[in-house]
Amino acid sequence: MDFELRRAREKLEKEQKERKERARLKLQKERKAKEEAQKQKEALEAVQRSRRIDAAQAQLKADQQMQENILAGRGIVFYRLLEAVPYQGGGDKIKLPPSCFTELSDQGAFDKGPIYFQLSLVHKESSSSIQDIDKEKQGTTHSGVLEFTADEGSVGLPPHVWNNLFSEGTSESPLVEVRYVWLPKGTYAKLQPERAGFSDLPNHKAILETSLRQHATLSQGDILIVNYGELAYKLRVLELKPSSSVSVLETDIEVDIVDPDTSSEKRDEHVLMPLSFGMSQIGTVEEGKFVYYKFSIDNNVIWEKLSSGNSCIEVKLESETGEGDTDLFISKHPLIFPTRHQHEWSSHDIGSKTLILSCKDESLGVGTYSIGIYGFKGMTKYKISVVVQDNFNQKVGQQASSSVSSMEIDTEQCRNCKHYIPTRTIALHEAYCRRHIVVCPRAGCGVVLRIEESKNHVHCDRCDLAFQQVELEKHMKVFHEPLQCPCGIILEKEKMMEHQASVCPLRLISCRFCGDMVQAGNSAMDVRDRLRGLSEHESVCGSRTAPCDSCGRSVMLKDMDIHQVAVHQKG
Repeated sequence: MDFELRRAREKLEKEQKERKERARLKLQKERKAKEEAQKQKEALEAVQRSRRIDAAQAQLKADQQMQENILAGRGIVFYRLLEAVPYQGGGDKIKLPPSCFTELSDQGAFDKGPIYFQLSLVHKESSSSIQDIDKEKQGTTHSGVLEFTADEGSVGLPPHVWNNLFSEGTSESPLVEVRYVWLPKGTYAKLQPERAGFSDLPNHKAILETSLRQHATLSQGDILIVNYGELAYKLRVLELKPSSSVSVLETDIEVDIVDPDTSSEKRDEHVLMPLSFGMSQIGTVEEGKFVYYKFSIDNNVIWEKLSSGNSCIEVKLESETGEGDTDLFISKHPLIFPTRHQHEWSSHDIGSKTLILSCKDESLGVGTYSIGIYGFKGMTKYKISVVVQDNFNQKVGQQASSSVSSMEIDTEQCRNCKHYIPTRTIALHEAYCRRHIVVCPRAGCGVVLRIEESKNHVHCDRCDLAFQQVELEKHMKVFHEPLQCPCGIILEKEKMMEHQASVCPLRLISCRFCGDMVQAGNSAMDVRDRLRGLSEHESVCGSRTAPCDSCGRSVMLKDMDIHQVAVHQKG
């Protein structure tokens, strides 16, 4: 009986214990479920809160962007994503589709003066939303507008804008963000050439001004390319005032040109190294390369000596004998870099060379001169010097020749060398002359040579000039090897010099209206301008207007002389 009661009590206790455990587990499970539900609720509320914040920030950013666009455009809002297409042209003016003209015109943009745009590069695969666009910008510059003739969905970019906007290796047809902006007129610009030599250009600030006439804007960090003949100089825009981007239309800008950064500069042959009278410079020149020097004749003692005829300038180039050889070229500014076919004086002798510049040469005068040393063959070490030389030795030579002529009274011509010999020694001279001396049989030559020298005496088949055998190869290469002008024509040296002096459209001339050294170009389009002798550049440059000094009327520069005669009876 006791056993059964004990068993029943243990069974009851066990069941109570199991019920308590099940109740505890159920309560724990419910508590965990409540905690999970609370966490999910909090997470959902956090996501919703984050979305509300992002939406509010996006709206605020969009409002700020819209406000900035309104301020930047002075009340005009214009924004387009267009496909960039390059076109060949000067300056920074882009081509836009006709629909852009309609949109700008409807907002009255053309009534507010010149139109400017901010251009930014974006990835082609990026979203069109403002948030994504701002993240994907890679480059920014500014421009004016040339015309509204581009295809819909595209924008035409000239080389200046393309190179400043895109890095090298940019994929084809990138997307460009075009925004209308208002720019203040520039008052100051600091520019830095990427290499030395730009400051050597005559009146380089006037050349820069001519280049800027093709531009509507300047942006800090842009690279501005200035062309001078065949040379192109890159100038980086370091600083602008009153803003980092300015308008350069109808404004006077103070320009500072700082020295290039020589620490990272590559060696450039188009650099003029100064050369003083009486001092020599030593250097080396590679085959096919130039090394340039400059010297100046001022209106002082040196020019007085030269103009009196008692002195001359001697330019001496001494080269080391060996496998290398050089050519010597000299030009007067504004031709600052003489070339093989564009120069005023030259020497092609083998070895050392000397050029004498005297007042008898009409090209010599007060000014700056450039010396070009050309590496004709191999690597050559040289020494160049410029000295003012007195002409005493020339006068002594003239006196000696007159004294000799007075002695030659009774003479007879040698039948071999054709020289006049005293009659008393003619027989002895002819006997010696026939054994050791020969005369060049070529018609018109008649050079007297020793027999061992006659083997090296040759004539050029084209110009019939006489040379030593070692000189003929260089003569043929210098004077008879066809040269190609940058304009495309191919001529020999002599005809090439004539072509580049008077015919070549790429030759540099001094514009009679702006005073800059510019390319002559082809014939003027206007028949009247051709009759006046105006070049292509002068025809365009002379079309600018200026107020008449007498009556204040705006008259084209090329018509100013006619206006003065016809209206004011001047000239």
